[in-house]
Amino acid sequence: MFKNQPAGLYVLSLANTGERFGYYTMLAIFLLYLQAKFGFDSTVSGQIYAIFLALVYFMPLIGGWVADKWSFNKCVVTGVVVMFAGYAVMSVPTDIRSTASLVILCCALALIAIGTGLFKGNLQVMVGDLYNNARFSGQRDAAFSLFYMFINIGSMFAPMAATAMTNIALKAEGFSYVGQLPALCNAYLDGQGNGADVIALASENGMTVGADVAAWCESYISTLSTGYSYAFAVACFSLIISFLIYFLGRRTYSHIITDKKAAPAAGKQTKAAAKSNEPELSPAQTKARVVALLLVFAVVIFFWMVFHQNGATLTEFAKSCTSPDATGWTRIGFNVWALFSIAIGVYAVFNFFSSGSKGKIVCLLLLAAVAGALVYFYNSTPDPVNGIQPQQYQQFNPFYVVALTPVSLAIFGWLAKRKKEPSAPRKIGYGMVLAAVAYGLMLVGSLSIVGTNAAVSPNWLISTYLLLTFAELLLSPMGISFVSKVAPPKLKGSMMGGWFAATALGNYLVSIPMLLWGKIPVWTLWGILIIICLCAATFIFAIMKKLEAATSDSPAPAEETLENVETDAI
Repeated sequence: MFKNQPAGLYVLSLANTGERFGYYTMLAIFLLYLQAKFGFDSTVSGQIYAIFLALVYFMPLIGGWVADKWSFNKCVVTGVVVMFAGYAVMSVPTDIRSTASLVILCCALALIAIGTGLFKGNLQVMVGDLYNNARFSGQRDAAFSLFYMFINIGSMFAPMAATAMTNIALKAEGFSYVGQLPALCNAYLDGQGNGADVIALASENGMTVGADVAAWCESYISTLSTGYSYAFAVACFSLIISFLIYFLGRRTYSHIITDKKAAPAAGKQTKAAAKSNEPELSPAQTKARVVALLLVFAVVIFFWMVFHQNGATLTEFAKSCTSPDATGWTRIGFNVWALFSIAIGVYAVFNFFSSGSKGKIVCLLLLAAVAGALVYFYNSTPDPVNGIQPQQYQQFNPFYVVALTPVSLAIFGWLAKRKKEPSAPRKIGYGMVLAAVAYGLMLVGSLSIVGTNAAVSPNWLISTYLLLTFAELLLSPMGISFVSKVAPPKLKGSMMGGWFAATALGNYLVSIPMLLWGKIPVWTLWGILIIICLCAATFIFAIMKKLEAATSDSPAPAEETLENVETDAI
């Protein structure tokens, strides 16, 4: 897995790890921040959340176009600077429930979206360019799986950082986090709530409201919002680390950097070197590949619509329908260091079978250390763990990605040796089916709360994230690799931007289930998502043969199948 990979992969991956850590620290609490600080309900906060996600994933389309005309390297650096400015603005505490604060927030979100557009897709194009060299070309899919794993290492620790910053601010004022309190406080300040409800819930959690309920509500919301601002400051720091890694490791990827505005002579030499290993495509082949990618993008839209419910309806479910307590082995899942130890253990097991005698000894020592660490975490963690915050569930998905990456690589490597590995479009279809199974699990779990105020076990969400992660591993890293491989050389940036544009549209559609939240039974909501997944899977399997032919390297099939692919698209 780690063998025969260029050094530039690890530098670019680590740079992306820092940036993604900051982004997911912010995103883990973004919906909760909107609801607490501004008093928005699930409909309004869901719309803002979805619009922001859509912008974040749409802007790489523009960023890719800019990079095709300018420079991938310069776009990446500029993106870091612009994102830093956005997070810096968000990290400054402002007045709660004010129009001015909302305007400032919108400006900050725009900066983050623009910066991400310049950074994210173009960095991934640079990763793909490392594999234009024939020496590394066979490692492209494994490379993007590793790249995706590094992203999720940053994502895994993000909810912990956000929770820690929130708790620091709350404890400094003698408060504690209670999921229902922000909504009750905002309702009371709007003149629609009952002060007795605020007093009762605060008292149950060891807080004294006092005579002035309104002042206490304002203080609680302001303190919680300040804690969220501290988390946004963490994102600023992570971007500084990301930039330093990218800058100091420049020599490992300098050979793929091209500057579109360089001197003519140097430009010709650089472009010739960069294109020396890229295929020459006929206009018909180029058109066929673009059409094939667009059809895949159409399916990807619906995957991201259901997958990114993690920060929307699944967060609402964690807040409103899931017990804030965990017992048994489940409770150590809310300790990110325990999860990280398990991930190390998985890698030790896989490396044991591919290492020499010394390597096997190291792996055994690591496994012994992991076992000791897990016993320690189990014995030292209170049973039950109380006061689980909704964003903490979001660490399970990146943990599963990190832990399951070697499993997926091993499975696909085994299939590849037997020439049975599914194509990238086929993997995407399987991913949609697995996403349907994940929401089927949520549907079953939600039936127990029909007509009651009961809270379900955390294991329902934890298991759902496991299935969604399997789906993600079949779709996202393979899809990015597919775009990098199939995109016509002159359209690499634009096609990678197209992948993110499809993701953007899917992320905007995240708002639709949020519009339905509280208006229809929860199990019905999951049923709708199941139907969407199965329809998307049916579509991609229906055009599978034509997609695989259109993206082949030989001219004849590409030209022959183009007409058929376009007919199916209609």
